[in-house]
Amino acid sequence: MGRTKYDYVILGAGLAGVSAAEGIREIDPEGSVLLVGDEPHLPYDRPPLSKKLWFGKKTVAEIVLHDRAYYETAGIALALGERAVGIDRSAKIVTTDKGRPRGFRKLLIATGGAPRVLPIPGGDLADVCYYRRLDDYVRIREKATEGRTAVVIGGGFIGSEMAAALCLNRVRVTMVFPEPRLITRVFPAALGDALGDQYRERGVGILAGDAPVAIEKNGGGLLTRTRNGKAIASDMIIAGIGIAPAVELARSCGLAVGDGIEVDSFLATADPDVFAAGDNASFPDAVTGKRSRMEHWDNARSQGRHAGRNMAGAAVPLTYQPYFFSDLFDFGFEAVGETDSRLETVADWRKENATGVLYYRKAGKVRGVMLCNVWDKVDQARELIRTRETLPAEKLKGKIG
Repeated sequence: MGRTKYDYVILGAGLAGVSAAEGIREIDPEGSVLLVGDEPHLPYDRPPLSKKLWFGKKTVAEIVLHDRAYYETAGIALALGERAVGIDRSAKIVTTDKGRPRGFRKLLIATGGAPRVLPIPGGDLADVCYYRRLDDYVRIREKATEGRTAVVIGGGFIGSEMAAALCLNRVRVTMVFPEPRLITRVFPAALGDALGDQYRERGVGILAGDAPVAIEKNGGGLLTRTRNGKAIASDMIIAGIGIAPAVELARSCGLAVGDGIEVDSFLATADPDVFAAGDNASFPDAVTGKRSRMEHWDNARSQGRHAGRNMAGAAVPLTYQPYFFSDLFDFGFEAVGETDSRLETVADWRKENATGVLYYRKAGKVRGVMLCNVWDKVDQARELIRTRETLPAEKLKGKIG
């Protein structure tokens, strides 16, 4: 029988969990580490699932974060295909669905989140793919051959990325989402409209301002019925309507939960021996002063490493400001800070709605920056946000470039 007590137990074998293990090893090369993940695969990078894997720029083998030899050499034990179901903080024990209790000295909850399910008839059909995991990619990739049809539900980042990926692989795509345009929460109206036009020009059908009300089996395929009376037959349905942060474990053991597991600037919960990081962590943003939760790759990477280091005794507050990115046909961007379309936006376009910089402002201060097909300027954008300088719109022209 293997070890049952560890110095560090990490729940969640995604990027945040693996980064935490790396962070621990930077400070403590000897302490025992256990990484628990509910998928059977070795931990892998998630962004390529809707990007590079579809464009032939990566293979499945290349998105794996480390091979088994790395974990063996680093002394990081793996419990894959195993899901944590309970935490006893007083006894410092985690229990999994395999019935295996593990003791811990320090614990990290980095279990991310689960896709939201459509609350409509047929929303729970096994044929509806709530796209998030490697198995989802494998399943849809097998179906996504030339001439087949897909309905993509959701006009946010995952829906928009998947629609582009499928279209470029010669699948006929129809998007359905209730918002008036693509990625409404982030893109200002003019950019969202321009991007929608690009999708239509490439043959993607867009049913904006509409929503599915029922999904039915339809021979060997599926039928999506919408609020506006449309009935769309397709070979596959991919839903990307956001995730619900995984907070059940934290709540069940008495930790504070809001929009995520509440942590301090060290990523520790109210229990100094229990930490949280990544998609399910609600943390105080050092720049904005607001409590935030971020579902982005760079946030998972940076928070995971920071939590691991602090679990091992670094005791350093989090000040890093993560960025996020996406690729939508020919439109790629990197963004940092508050990129909320409800803020005032100032556009500095070199080519309108294609190449340039978007500044998101409040009370004359830049709160966020989106770099549209402009690269290697994220640090410059971070510095501008941190200065909190009040700048008139005209002063932002050419500020980053």
